[in-house]
Amino acid sequence: MTLDNISKTKKLAFSILFDALGYVSFIFPPFDFVWAPASAWLMTKLYKGRKGKVAAAISFVEEALPMLDIIPTFTLMWLYTFVFSSENKPDETIIDIN
Repeated sequence: MTLDNISKTKKLAFSILFDALGYVSFIFPPFDFVWAPASAWLMTKLYKGRKGKVAAAISFVEEALPMLDIIPTFTLMWLYTFVFSSENKPDETIIDIN
């Protein structure tokens, strides 16, 4: 199973888990040295294409800089992809009634 071929519900669960992992650095700050590149890599695996690469860069910076770990980058990306993005919304069907 690859991360890009899973259901949107499982992607949400992974996103919440990965965001929670980011909070470990509040207890153990050196964790960011490992987690920042790992989170960027995971973001590219969860979300393909240009938006995944942009989100990965944002995730890396957010995890690498101190005190920005509170931002739930993975969950925000899930919301953008499955709730707010117009790419995944069905086209409106126009029915002509005469």
